[in-house]
Amino acid sequence: MAERFDALIVGGGAAGLMCALTAGRRGRRVLLIEHANKVGKKILMSGGGRCNFTNTGATPANYLSANPHFCKSALARYTPWDFIALVEKHRIAYHEKELGQLFCDISSKLIVKMLVEECEAAGVRIETGCSIERIAHAEGDGDFRLHTARGAFAAPSLVIASGGLSIPSMGATGFGYEVAKRFGHELLPTRAGLVPLTLSGKHQERLADLSGVSLPVTASCNGREFSNQLLITHRGVSGPSILQISSYWQPGDNLRLDLLPGHDALDWLQQQQRERPAAELKTVLGDAMPKRFAQRLCEHWLHNKPVKQYNLPELKQLAATLSSWPLVASGTEGYRTAEVTLGGVNTDGVSSSTMQSKLVPGLYFIGEVLDVTGWLGGYNFQWAWASGNAAGLSV
Repeated sequence: MAERFDALIVGGGAAGLMCALTAGRRGRRVLLIEHANKVGKKILMSGGGRCNFTNTGATPANYLSANPHFCKSALARYTPWDFIALVEKHRIAYHEKELGQLFCDISSKLIVKMLVEECEAAGVRIETGCSIERIAHAEGDGDFRLHTARGAFAAPSLVIASGGLSIPSMGATGFGYEVAKRFGHELLPTRAGLVPLTLSGKHQERLADLSGVSLPVTASCNGREFSNQLLITHRGVSGPSILQISSYWQPGDNLRLDLLPGHDALDWLQQQQRERPAAELKTVLGDAMPKRFAQRLCEHWLHNKPVKQYNLPELKQLAATLSSWPLVASGTEGYRTAEVTLGGVNTDGVSSSTMQSKLVPGLYFIGEVLDVTGWLGGYNFQWAWASGNAAGLSV
């Protein structure tokens, strides 16, 4: 005989925990099932162990989805300030790093502890190390039955909060997509997002030995641009500006970097010509960016000579290259290192106010399994909290 609950939640990450504590506070009997040995694994590793738990500037414009309007309702009903209030209630010290990104002062463990304590206070039962063998759905009573390693459980509401495909070493699987497909939901193509880009051939050869070199850039692609650090790696490029633009880039797309962000490149070069006419180009560039990178640029992309020797057409050509340097990426590092999964369960089949399936009453999808992907910087956690809250108020 299956043990009965009001709601079964599959996945003990950010969205699942938020959904569980929200439903539990409403007096619902909730069982949260996690296949890993502990809940909140991605929370624990995020932000270098400090957890970038939200972004004070989160708006629907910070999310990618085939339906850009879908995230509006949930984000409006559970804001960053709602989560901050919870953090402050638990006396967790935090700080703003940059661009509205909030981090724990001490450890991301405190965020997981807070969510688990809230679940316990709301009477939620959490089963970890519990794998699901099969899901049955009885048309008659509408119940969902989960057959697991710990026995059978039944409830009228089933919430899929099992995440995407990113970071398989943390236990990520396509479980949620399989459930969605089985119940008739359309899946949009998935790919790695917020991920380092790889280079190949001569592009990789020219930069590989500069691994570890970092500089501020503005990366632009397909009408989007992000200004932040670029980091050269053994296999290609990373850093916040690249991770951000990676969600908008696909192989073959035109990716450009402004290597002198905040400057008009031509004005800057003409100023160098006036003030340091005898200096070589690689020297003046070496004062505006890492010297090794400036030297490499001059070896392969720019013609190096004393700056006084450049005529105006040559200066314009230099300025064009420096302000729109073409970076020919061959691919991404893939799900192994990606922070998020783009695509997923098509939001057209899901209610934007409750996260409930429009096809199967009682079935819900929240968090990363849905086709909603945030920018880097706490936005994906805010979507987890907001979508988890929306479902938790409905189950």
